[in-house]
Amino acid sequence: MDNLQDQFDEATYAFSQGDYDAAAKGFEAILLVDKNNFDARMSYSMTLCRLGEIERAIEEGHKVEKMRPDDQMVHTNLSLFYVKVGNKEAAEHHGLQSKIASWKQPVTEGSSDVSDQSELQMTKPKAESFKLPGKFPDMPWRKSRNKDETDGGEDG
Repeated sequence: MDNLQDQFDEATYAFSQGDYDAAAKGFEAILLVDKNNFDARMSYSMTLCRLGEIERAIEEGHKVEKMRPDDQMVHTNLSLFYVKVGNKEAAEHHGLQSKIASWKQPVTEGSSDVSDQSELQMTKPKAESFKLPGKFPDMPWRKSRNKDETDGGEDG
């Protein structure tokens, strides 16, 4: 796994430097070893888009979609790819799917990983308990008909 991770890191670095040919070759090499590598396939589709091979990017994007149909970034990328080929309907469809996917994802501060969310809930400090006062203060804005009726009387 370390070797694949090293290859992924190198391909990602090449992508970040604008060397899309090297990045594509790096992601392809990973996919030859592990065709179900989500991150490599996702990155490969974006690399193809940057190389101007939009139809192939769409094809790879749909492979990624089959792996994780509810992933927000998958649909965001597909929407972008379809915008580039001028397919407004498909772009809007995937844009909407991206929005729906974002609603489904758990929300935590600093993390979207479900395993982190349960840990964060346990590490939060407990709310301090407090005691209600025995008697509430007088409410001068309330007027009573009879001065003896200070509580439960009708407002006048």
